[in-house]
Amino acid sequence: MTTAQLTSPYQHYVYAYPHKTAYRRLPERPPLKALWAAEPKDALSLYLHIPFCEVRCGFCNLFTRIGAPDGLTGAYLDALERQATAVRAALEDKDKDTDKDEVRFATAAFGGGTPTFLTAAELERLCDIAEHRMGADLRAVPLSVEASPATATADRLRVLAERGATRLSLGIQSFVDSEARAAVRPQRRADVEAALGRIRDARIPVLNIDLIYGIDGQTEQTWLHSLDAALSWRPEELYLYPLYVRPLTGLDRRSPDPGSDPAWDEQRLRLYRAGRDHLLAHGYTQQSMRMFRRTDAPPQGGDDYACQTDGMIGLGCGARSYTAGLHYSFDYAVDMHEIRGIIDDYVAGDASDFAHAQVGYAMDPQEARRRHLLQSLLQAEGLPVDDYRARFGSHPADDFGPELDRFAHRGWLTGTDPATLRLTPEGLAHSDAIGPELFSPTVRAAMAAYERK
Repeated sequence: MTTAQLTSPYQHYVYAYPHKTAYRRLPERPPLKALWAAEPKDALSLYLHIPFCEVRCGFCNLFTRIGAPDGLTGAYLDALERQATAVRAALEDKDKDTDKDEVRFATAAFGGGTPTFLTAAELERLCDIAEHRMGADLRAVPLSVEASPATATADRLRVLAERGATRLSLGIQSFVDSEARAAVRPQRRADVEAALGRIRDARIPVLNIDLIYGIDGQTEQTWLHSLDAALSWRPEELYLYPLYVRPLTGLDRRSPDPGSDPAWDEQRLRLYRAGRDHLLAHGYTQQSMRMFRRTDAPPQGGDDYACQTDGMIGLGCGARSYTAGLHYSFDYAVDMHEIRGIIDDYVAGDASDFAHAQVGYAMDPQEARRRHLLQSLLQAEGLPVDDYRARFGSHPADDFGPELDRFAHRGWLTGTDPATLRLTPEGLAHSDAIGPELFSPTVRAAMAAYERK
């Protein structure tokens, strides 16, 4: 890691560890039945991935394709159902004394891509797959769904509300039309406002709005204008994302990533602090660098699910699954041609393909410690030391002393509560530097060697 990287607050958005670019093909293709045999399965997370969007935003490097030829979404749902059937069979775990099913999902999410790219009827089928094939009770657990303004139509929202959606996340990025165009996100504010009205009419309990700062031409005044436009809808949650220009994205083709340009870093930090302070002053609490929740918002997340310890089942060709010893998925790409090929391979897959892990990263005990530290420390509430000690038998400082000392020296760690490792406000602002600094040398080397496609 270079000196410039260490001084830049913006390196990587760490939403999972390890990143998929560290995954590799698994020559032995371990059967899911064996992977999950000894795993706790009473509080799992279920994620269904829909890899289609109506447009691809200039900043997006997600696994998604633009549009779908006739019949492709139906064929994709056919494959998703085959995968769900194979995965559920691998999970089967009946109590020998009671014959009771020990598999239970504590939380569920539909992501992408844009799940609401599907028609209302296809969304019904998606819910049926989650409920009837996987056994998730969508009306009894938190269900989060991602959407775009153009696809948040009344009929789709009605299906989601009736099937138990508790949270709808809408990617808006900016209420200023010129900024949306600069981010290669073609939309009009009038259409965005109409979509927000339909979402509120659907009475889904939690509305989340995503906004981006650091867009070309954006000022503090226009940033606060977008925040106030969002606040007028009283969203239960707001996510504030710094703009990244990633390889193979639309913005990258227009102009290369400024990297650690101090002027751009300073602009994003200034806008971040302005946005954070604005939301705190309007009755929101900060959950992480990105996430802000209204203080009176209904709780989201499974009461007994913890992302640090509990497993996740991902269905769909862009989804990840987590066991204690292996994180696995399908192949990953950013380039549109490569993505289409991976989707076509997924659609052609049969039950035997879906009964084995194909691409993944083995999690040794030290990587498990890193993941636990990362996922806890980057949350505003921090890491309870006793929780870490109970799981790993050591203090975080025993395992990561040099890194934690560096963070403390920079003023990023608070020392006021010895029972909890917690970032200071300035530490939260530098979350995208702290996360990558905690990556193991092995993960960094695998990511650096990844052939981006």
